[in-house]
Amino acid sequence: MAKSIELIPFNKPYFNGKEIGYFKNSLASGKISGDGIFTKKCQDFFQNEYGFNSSFLTTSCTDALEMSSLLLDINAGDEIILPSYTFVSTANPFLLRGAKLVFADSGKDNPNICPKSIEKLISSKTKAIVIVHYAGIACDIDAIKEIIKGSNIILIEDAAQAFDSYYKGKPLGTFGMFSTFSFHETKNITCGEGGLLVVNDPNYLKKAEIIREKGTNRSAFLKGEVDKYGWLDIGSSFLPSDLLAALLYSQLNNKNKIQSRRIKLWQYYFKKLVHLQKVDLITLPIIPDYASNNAHMFYIVLKTEKIRDRILRALRSNGIIAAFHYQSLHKSKYYLKNNTLEDLPMADKYSSCLLRLPLFYELKFKSIDLITEIINTELNK
Repeated sequence: MAKSIELIPFNKPYFNGKEIGYFKNSLASGKISGDGIFTKKCQDFFQNEYGFNSSFLTTSCTDALEMSSLLLDINAGDEIILPSYTFVSTANPFLLRGAKLVFADSGKDNPNICPKSIEKLISSKTKAIVIVHYAGIACDIDAIKEIIKGSNIILIEDAAQAFDSYYKGKPLGTFGMFSTFSFHETKNITCGEGGLLVVNDPNYLKKAEIIREKGTNRSAFLKGEVDKYGWLDIGSSFLPSDLLAALLYSQLNNKNKIQSRRIKLWQYYFKKLVHLQKVDLITLPIIPDYASNNAHMFYIVLKTEKIRDRILRALRSNGIIAAFHYQSLHKSKYYLKNNTLEDLPMADKYSSCLLRLPLFYELKFKSIDLITEIINTELNK
C-alpha cells in the first residue's frame, strides 16, 4: 500500500541560507571543537541581549540541567519539586544524583506548575524547585518566589521552550539561580541539538567552568589563568561542537524575523479557533498579563481524551501531523515502580486532552485554514 503524502508536517526547521558561510568560517578558524569562535559569539549574544550573568552553550537542555544538579551538589536525601506535566529531561538530571522527586500539579489556566501545589510539598529536605515555562509562557514567578522567601530553596528555570519570553518585561532565564534553554530541532531557534546553561549567581561561575570541562580547569588554562590544568572536581563533556554554534549563531541573527512570523501564525490560529472556545468546545492558550508570548507552540485543550484522539486521527488522515504532548511523570511505569500513585488532576487533564498543532516558520495561512476547518468540522458533528 502506498504511503499517504505528508501535506503539513508538525515541525520544520527554518534556515536562512547563510549557514554554509558560517560553517566555512568555523572550519577556517581551525577549531571546531567546543568553545570556538562561534560558541563565544552565541554566549555573548545571550548575555548582551537578555542580561544573563553568564551563559554556557551545552549539547542539550538536558545537559544544562545535569550541570545544574552537579553545581548544587544534589545527593541522596535531597528533594526536588518539579511539575509532573513535563518531559523526563526535567527529572532525570536530579534522579541521577540520587534526589527524591516530588511532583507538583499544573494550574487550571495553563499547564505551568501551580504555586499552591508547590506550597504543600515543601519540606526540610527540599533543595530546589524546578519550574517549566510551558509553551514559552512564564510561570507565576512572584507567587513562587513568595513561597520560598526566607528559605534556602534554590529556584531553577527549565526554559527549554521559553527563548525570547518575558515575565513582567524581564527575560525568562534571569530569575533562577540557574536557567536552561533548548535549541532542539523543534524549538524556535535551533541548531539541531543544543542547549544553554545560564548561571545567574557569580559564585558558581568557576565551578560551572570546571564541571563543563570534564571536571578540569582547562577553561582557566586556555584563558591563561593557570600554567597547566588538571582534574579538580566531578564533571562531564558538555561542550557542543563549534559547528553547531555556527548554525545557532546564524539563527540568532534572524531572531526577530523568525519570532515575528511565528507570532503572526499563532495569532491567526487563535482568530480561527476562538469561536469554538466561546461555545465551550475547546480551551485555547491563556497568556497572563504578566507574560509575553514567544509563539513556541499552539495547543488546544479538548473536553475528553476520546475527542482529542478523534481530532488527531482526522488531521492525520488529511496528511496533517499534530501531536499530543507529555504524559504525567507521576503516572509513568518507571516512577510507579518505587512510588505510590498521586492525585494530580490537572497534570492528567493536560496529558489526556491537550493537542499540539503544526507551527513553524514556513507554515502557510491557508494550511491553518485547512487545519482549523477540520477541527471545526469534527467538533460540530
